[in-house]
Order: sequence, then C-alpha cells, then structure tokens
Amino acid sequence: MISAGAGLHPLSGFLRPWFAAGVPDLFRLNAAARERGLVTGDGVPLNFVMPPADARGYEEQASLTGAIATRPDNRHDLFNALIWLAFPQTKAALNRRHVAALKQSRKQGIDQRGPLRDALTQFDECGVIVAGSSSGLWQSLCAHRWREVFVLRRAELLRTTRFLVFGHASHDALAAPFAGLCGKALFIDMDQPWLELPAAEQLASLDAKLAALFNGNDFSPRDWQPLPLLGIPGATADNERPDYYDDTRQFRPPRTMHPGSSPGNR
Repeated sequence: MISAGAGLHPLSGFLRPWFAAGVPDLFRLNAAARERGLVTGDGVPLNFVMPPADARGYEEQASLTGAIATRPDNRHDLFNALIWLAFPQTKAALNRRHVAALKQSRKQGIDQRGPLRDALTQFDECGVIVAGSSSGLWQSLCAHRWREVFVLRRAELLRTTRFLVFGHASHDALAAPFAGLCGKALFIDMDQPWLELPAAEQLASLDAKLAALFNGNDFSPRDWQPLPLLGIPGATADNERPDYYDDTRQFRPPRTMHPGSSPGNR
C-alpha cells in the first residue's frame, strides 16, 4: 500500500493533493466527494463504500445507488476513487455509457459485455490522456516514432504537451513500475492558454472536454494508441538518456500501416 503522497510515482503526482494528510481513508474520500458534489452516471450522489454484498455489478451498483465499491487498504480501489475525484464528469460519463450498454444488451437477450463496454473498461483501467497543442507530435506517437518525439523534439513536447494517466490500474502498476508498462493513449486538443493555467484549472477543463467525448459517439478504441508509460518525460530518470529509447522491447518500431487505416467501430 502507498505510505504517503511522497511515495507516489511522478505520473501519479497530480493526485498528490489528496495525500496531504496521509493516505486517504473512506471517511476522507467521502468528505472530498461531498465537497465536490460528485454524482454517478444517473446523477445519484456518490459514496465510497465497502463492496456491497449483492448481485449487481460495479457499474450498475454505482449508477443505481451511488455506491462505489472501495476495499480498504487496496491500492487499485484507492486509485479508482482518486480518479473519481480528479475526473468526476468523465467517470460519470463512462458509468452512464456502461449502464446504457448493459440495458441494451439485456433487451436483446445478450449476456456478453460487448465491444463498447470492453473499450470503456480498457480506457477506465489503463487510459492515458495526451493533452496539448501539437497534433503533429501526436501523429508521430501514433506512428511509433519514439526517438523523434521523446529525443529530437523533447523540448517541443515539454512545451506543448501534458500527459495524464487516467487508468486507475495503470496508477496501481506505477507503484512498482516495470519496463514495458503500457497505457492506451487518447489525444485531446488543447490550446496554448490551457497549457498556462494552474494545474487544478487544467484538470477541470480537461475533465469537461473528455466527458463530452464519452457522452457522444465520436470515439473509438481504434483511436487509442499504445504508449510506453516509462517513456514519458519525468517518468524515470533513465529516459533522460537518448539511448533509453533504443530498447525495442519497450519502444516498438514504427508501424508499416498508417494509423487508422484499418476499419474501426465508431
């Protein structure tokens, strides 16, 4: 378990304010949720609780009752709760889409989760937001031109782009990071003034934009790109060395097919 905010991985650093008084317990998590007026997908006030003993799944339970199953002393669940606090609109949007898809499947007599729910879960667990003003850098990341982005254009990257790990499972893994740890990245176009905002305002603005994306239909898991998390500047001191990006086990070579050329379900 995390001992204190100082022990957070650099990519989890934006969650540090909730560790100001130590690792937050259920009481403090719920106090923060009430203060921020958090609700789940159906607008029900959110409450972090011990896992309820009934047959409802996590998403349906959250939507109907507001109960977010959160096991004490469980790092995975703690990070899930913290992402609710950091991205409340986006988490509510994901919850809403999950439950809508579940209801639709039941009407059709389908037991499987389906591709939409699988995709939503994938982003919820290991999503990474690449927010910035340079779509060109994003296209280079999509093409796996790692050295171009992280070495040759590193100064531009630091000036124009912010990386925020959304997936709570990724935050869990970052507590004991390993080479090859990868997230699913999604680009959000943000202008230069956004890059100059205080961190809390950046987060709130990004949350609203990401929630709007998931509330609509203009997204596809085909848009999400694999991103080696330890390649992000600041993730490890090792990536200050240019030769760090020569490890093809972690930084796979460029694709031979243009990103997005394969068919996807939107």
